[in-house]
Amino acid sequence: TYYYLKLYHLKRSDLKLYPKRCILAHLLSLYIVPLFYGTKRIKAEQPVVEMDGDEMTRIIWEFIKEKLILPNVDVELKYFDLGLPYRDQTNDQVTIDSALATQKYNVAIKCATITPDEARVEEFKLKKMWKSPNGTIRNILGGTVFREPILCKNIPRLVTGWTQAITIGRHAFGDQYRATDFVVDQPGKFKMVFAPADGSQQKEWEVYNFLAGGCGLGMYNTDESISGFAHSCFQYAIQKRWPLYMSTKNTILKAYDGRFKDIFQDIFEKDYKPEFDKLKIWYEHRLIDDMVAQVLKSSGGFVWACKNYDGDVQSDILAQGFGSLGLMTSVLVCPDGKTIEAEAAHGTVTRHYREHQRGKPTSTNPIASIFAWTRGLEHRGKLDGNPDLMKFCQTLERVCVTTVENGVMTKDLAGCIHGLANCKLGEHYVNTTDFLDAIKTNLDKVLSK
Repeated sequence: TYYYLKLYHLKRSDLKLYPKRCILAHLLSLYIVPLFYGTKRIKAEQPVVEMDGDEMTRIIWEFIKEKLILPNVDVELKYFDLGLPYRDQTNDQVTIDSALATQKYNVAIKCATITPDEARVEEFKLKKMWKSPNGTIRNILGGTVFREPILCKNIPRLVTGWTQAITIGRHAFGDQYRATDFVVDQPGKFKMVFAPADGSQQKEWEVYNFLAGGCGLGMYNTDESISGFAHSCFQYAIQKRWPLYMSTKNTILKAYDGRFKDIFQDIFEKDYKPEFDKLKIWYEHRLIDDMVAQVLKSSGGFVWACKNYDGDVQSDILAQGFGSLGLMTSVLVCPDGKTIEAEAAHGTVTRHYREHQRGKPTSTNPIASIFAWTRGLEHRGKLDGNPDLMKFCQTLERVCVTTVENGVMTKDLAGCIHGLANCKLGEHYVNTTDFLDAIKTNLDKVLSK
């Protein structure tokens, strides 16, 4: 299908406009394309949802899929184009559809996407400033985003004491990301009202009496979502055999953050304490400021559960502390423990895309995007009882790491070793395509043994 689309210069999202050509595309995909890939591909029994993205990561994404994944894995991809132009064309319905498909098939693999601001609205002539696709997907799926660094021996860490990885679990629902905020330009009272559904007496809180202009915010979370967050974190800690820390500011937000603390503690005591004791690991609540200091002093080897905003900020600090945002995995794990969405932890690399548009070569790190594919497909293998698929994913991840450790890397990683100002193309780093070609060559060598 891919080669057919290239021939007609079509996007997959345009297929419905060409029903007759779809028939030929289907026949090509069944009988012709396999000739390019050979017959030794690993069969995935169930489909995987693919969410395409934007800019430089979209270009890299296509290479990864067509050169590293599809020649080795026979998988049905349920394709959704989450590139900003098509999101705008569908009034963002494609984002919702992709999340619903993820619920159906349990595994999604997502490319980095643009979250538009005022400048992007003008650049793409958008109908409106669409919300973050990640936020939309997470609000439908719920769950927890787990981010963990990819460790390479030759990439120095800014925090030298981190000898083991640290996994951060970010609550993927509510708080500032589903808040209502506003600006006022005159005196007045800001109130919050809760009207019970049973018609009983409503409750009212006076938040602030504005004497002049200012701003306000109302946000929320739910017991159901917090409970799902807790279960995901406890299960992940058991899987990793690492202790779990949960951080809030319950000394200030006594009711709001206190609710997180209480629900976590109740679930731990009721459902997980015996298993934690058996594994000789532990659960502990910490104040966020104390936890940040403790993380910097630690050697790693634990799971850190964070509220939505805290996880957003601290995951980037962890990534940079371990070396690079380009060496960070990101997996959304739903409360059912069965449904996941894997993605890269970084953005669309706009600056490199501008260089690419000018016809200039770039040195963009594709490793996090490759790991999005491997983490998603590995989970597909776990669900389906497919050890060959799981082994392939582990092999590709190992090849990525050993390629870097053998001295072939992109500029961002070379900068961690030599300093960006000292890096020279060909001596310290290679271009994007050369790095991807090196990974493909090394993967083919390993798989041929």
